[in-house]
Parts: sequence; structure tokens; C-alpha cells
Amino acid sequence: MESSTKLLQFLGIPFTALLSVLFGLFLISFPMGMYVIFETDIGGDINYQYPFTHLDIFDGTELHQSSVDVTVGDAFVVLWIFYLVVFVIAILGPKSGFLKTLSPIISFGKYDDRSNYMIGITKWFSILVLISALINFVQEGFGVEIIPPPADNDLIQFFYVSLAPLMEEFVFRILLIGIPLVALYSNRSSVRYFIRCLWTPSLLDIHDVKKAIFLILFVGVLFGFSHIAFADSWSGGKFAQAAASGVILGWVYLRYGFVASLLIHWATNYFVFSYVGFLSQINDVSIHDAFSHSLISSLETLFLASGVFSICILLVRRFFSNKESTLKI
Repeated sequence: MESSTKLLQFLGIPFTALLSVLFGLFLISFPMGMYVIFETDIGGDINYQYPFTHLDIFDGTELHQSSVDVTVGDAFVVLWIFYLVVFVIAILGPKSGFLKTLSPIISFGKYDDRSNYMIGITKWFSILVLISALINFVQEGFGVEIIPPPADNDLIQFFYVSLAPLMEEFVFRILLIGIPLVALYSNRSSVRYFIRCLWTPSLLDIHDVKKAIFLILFVGVLFGFSHIAFADSWSGGKFAQAAASGVILGWVYLRYGFVASLLIHWATNYFVFSYVGFLSQINDVSIHDAFSHSLISSLETLFLASGVFSICILLVRRFFSNKESTLKI
């Protein structure tokens, strides 16, 4: 136990530093995204006053181009406030605050990543980025490229990117994982308990974890397929990356709950696009070119380093946990 404590303390210094920086970057992205939407010309010939019902998502419905007095800016603010509220919940809970949970890692070589959402969010976000980068690296070696879907307008794209985490997490995590998990493992008929389990599936008595893992893998594959299945989707090279992300998000949902999976998805979308959009506007370059900016490269390096340390922490904890169990036997 003393060896594991010292090793975790040693790894904990850069680990906690990286997670803290990542948390700070998350926080900065909130005002940055608002600035991009409301104070720049990212939309070109349209701005945040563009009618909400004129968006393509309403094509074929009675709402399309109706006289409802709601703008894209209004809808963006509602989304922004929702994510901010969830972000605050992640900082404070479910049991203790973010900084309070980090300090024991350095002091005692111990931490409970389930006592605070933000620990799990920053850790698994960086792991997701690392795995995505590895998949992309391998695929490029075989000549497989990941080509994003076409975007007619950057402002509209930013809105869609911000909306996607909420919509996709509701469908792929709550509907396709949460409800089946409750059906498989719940022994109560209470509506309140049902909602609580959808919010935090770990409340369930999951005695046969194999079924849960299979469900997560299956939904992860569906998640990957959904990113390439339509005419205006990503190229086929996105499948493996999206499927891996879907599996990670499913596991995070099972272990930490909806708050964590939602904010990790938010980070891959809104968080990244807010920085890219900001850089594109202050440097007067396209969104595509902004992804090649040195700051984005630096952020990616930070994410990868955080992912490496996060995996190291996971492996060390697993190794000494198994060793301790063996000694007890």
C-alpha cells in the first residue's frame, strides 16, 4: 500500500495540475462562446438574430419559417445557461467540490473520482481525446481520412455543434442505455427512483455487469454509425472514432451519470468550437484554418498529456487494487 501511495502521489502532481488547467479552459470557453456568437461576424451575412425556425432542422415541419419570434441567439442562450447550470453541478457534486477532491491525491495518494463529477469529466475527456488521436493516427497510416460534413454557415454550425451533445446524450445514453438498464436491474416501481436511475445509473444494483457492458458496446457502435449514416454526415473514417467515443461516453454514463457524459460530449463540441471560432475571428481565417493554429495544437498536446497521465493513474490503481485483493485471498 505504501508503494501505491507514493506512486499515486508522484503521478498525482502532474495529473492534478493538468486536470486543473483543463477545468480552467472549460470555464473560459463559456464567455468565449458567447463572444463568438454575439460579438463577431462568424455568421457572415447572417447573425444571432437569424430566425430560429428557419434552421434546417425544422424542414418538413409546420414550424419551418413560421412567425415564432425566437432567434438563433435566443436558443443559444438557453443552451448556454443549461450547460452552465450543469457545469456548476459538476463542480460542486455529487459529494464534494472539485478542488477538495483533487487535494488528497497529492497529499495522501488517494482520491475518489466518483465524489466529484468534474474529476471524471476532465479525466475521461482527455482519455477520449487520446484514444481518438490514436485511432486517427492509425487510420491515416492506412490512408483513411476523417472528413467533416459540409457547413454552409459557421454561426449555424456552432449552434448545431452546441445542440448536439444534449440531443445525442438524451437519445444514446438515457433512452438507449438508461432505460434498458433500469428494465434489467431495477426492482422498484417508483417513478422518482426511475428518474434518479436515468440520471445516475450507478444507483442500480448491477449484479451482472456483462449485460451492461454489452449494451454500452452495442450503443457505442450505433453512435458511431449515426455519424456516417446520412448523406451530409462525416466520412466513413469517422466511424471508429465515433464508436470509441460512444463506448467511453456510455461507460462514463454508467459510472458517473448523465452530468458527466453530457459535459464530456459538450467539451468535444462546444468547448473546442468556441476556441476555434474565437481564433478564426481574431485572426480573420476560416474555421478549417483555425484548427491548425498553434494554440489549438498546444491545447491538443495538453489533452494528450492529460490522457496519458489519466490512463497511468487508472492502471496503477487497478494494479495495486488487484494485488491487494490477491494478498487478502
